Formats: sequence, C-alpha cells, structure tokens
Amino acid sequence: MGSVALAVTDGMLHYELSVAYEVFASAPDAVRVPWYDAALYGSGTVRAGRFHLETDHGLDRLPQADTVIVPGWADIDVDPPADLVEAVRAAHEAGARVASLCTGAFVLAAAGLLDGRRATTHWAHTRELAARYPRVTVDPDVLYVDNGSVLTSAGKAAAMDLCLHLVRLDHGSAIANTVARRLVVPPHRAGGQAQFVTAPVPARDDHPLAELLPWVVERLDHALTVEDLARRANMSSRHLSRHFRSVTGTTPLRWLLTQRIRRAQELLETTGDSVDAIAAATGMGTATSLRRHFNRTVGVPPDTYRRTFRSSRDSRDPRPGA
Repeated sequence: MGSVALAVTDGMLHYELSVAYEVFASAPDAVRVPWYDAALYGSGTVRAGRFHLETDHGLDRLPQADTVIVPGWADIDVDPPADLVEAVRAAHEAGARVASLCTGAFVLAAAGLLDGRRATTHWAHTRELAARYPRVTVDPDVLYVDNGSVLTSAGKAAAMDLCLHLVRLDHGSAIANTVARRLVVPPHRAGGQAQFVTAPVPARDDHPLAELLPWVVERLDHALTVEDLARRANMSSRHLSRHFRSVTGTTPLRWLLTQRIRRAQELLETTGDSVDAIAAATGMGTATSLRRHFNRTVGVPPDTYRRTFRSSRDSRDPRPGA
C-alpha cells in the first residue's frame, strides 16, 4: 500500500514510534496482500528516549512518501525542529497522507496542517495545543480525528487505534482485525470522527456471567430484555444487575446496547445489507431506532460510517457490484 515514512528527530517518544513501526513495517503471516514499505526518515542517528536509532532516509525525501507518520515528541515547551516542520509541510503539499501520534500534533500544527481543522493530542496537552495554535479546533475527548489527508491521535494506546484505523481504511476490516490479533489489542475502538464505543469486557473468565454473555452475543437479533437475561442466568433481575455492574462495570441494558452497536458496525463494514436489515439482525427493531442509537453512540450516522470504511476497499475491488 505504498511507502510509510516515520518522520523522526531527537526527542521522539519511543513508544509511539515503536507502535507505528510494528504495525506498518511487517505484515502478519496470515495477510496475503502487498504491505507497506515503512522506513525511518530523519538526520543520521536520532535519539528516542534511551534509544539511538539509525534513520534510513533524510527528511528531504519525506515528500516522496505516500503516508507520513509523526510520532509524539517529548519537549513540547519549545517549537518543533524547523527542518521537521518544513519536511512535513512539503510532504502534505506533495499529496502525502499525514498522521500524528500523541504530541506529534504540535508538529502538524506548526506546519499549518491543522489550521481550520479538528484535531486531538494527549489529554494532558490539549489545552497547550489549543492555546498555542488558536486556529486549530482541539477536541480533548476523542481517541483520534480523521480529516482525510490529515489525522491526529491522542496518546499511548490511541496511537495504536489510529494506526489500525489507517490499515482498516487501506485494507478493510478483516485485515485490520488480523493485525490487531497479532498484536493482542482490541481490533477496533470505533468512530474515528467523534465518540468511540468502549465495549465493557470482563477482567477474567471465572465470573458469574461467563456462560450468559456469549449466549447473549449469539442472540443479538432477538428482542432480549433484562428479565430474559435474568431468567437465563437463573437470577433475579436485581441480582443480575449487581453482577453486571461488578463484572462489566455497567448495566445489563447498556452492555446489551453496546454489543448491538458493535455488531451493527461489523455488518456496516463487511456487508451490503440495508440499514433496515442490520437493525433487524442486531435486535434494534427499526432503522430509525438503529440510526438514533448509532449516531448517539458512535457520533456519525450508519450510512456515513459505512462510507468511511468501505470506500477505500471498494475503490480497490474491480468486480462489478463490489
């Protein structure tokens, strides 16, 4: 899927850099599609935390890359290095897709790429980003923001979310999920544009709901109620609610709605089923109900969500009706 340039300089955060390199430098064994050509672009030897890294290319070659990733960097109290800022700006002007991880957003902002755009960074630095670059609309409440050719992520784990989001856009859901499984991380913390669905997951398997939860997930097309779940678990509704709060951190209805939304996301990403059919398959009843809950939870309507995750795959698939 073209070249991925990891734009690095002294003071880069090694975690975000290693996340991007792990995702883009090598494809999982199960993936049988052309993978990315990932390399480090910088000036000779650069320091990332306690590590010293030899770069593959100079920053002057950054405009030749298809995708540029700017990892976080530690010293946000000073302006980003001018040569890095200029190279990132030149790459974007040359048509590259540019993404920042964590405080890498300060580099994109200094390059003017975030002017008039919504962006995010590590929550601890969102106020500083907004104050220093007032033309940027800083959103502190999201994991990442996708503006098409310019993307930004929050810190640490959100860097992985954005990298997997890019893989999903380029290769589709199935391959992105394969990469996530290899890395033992959640395959998709959804949305990309607004709110993100966080699915409550039990911390261990030996809990009172161990048999109930898989049973429910297999029957999401049914109009299940709390009473149905309590009956299946041989508990009172009150007892069930207490166990749900202890095991998942949320209520039975909230957990059930989250599972329905996640199933709807999967169907929107991988099938051509109508919104009405997906509403029925997920137990949401009607398309109106699905749209209301989906928009409120994910932050975008189902049709918009589908276009986001199917357009790039469809453009690569020459088959009629694909």
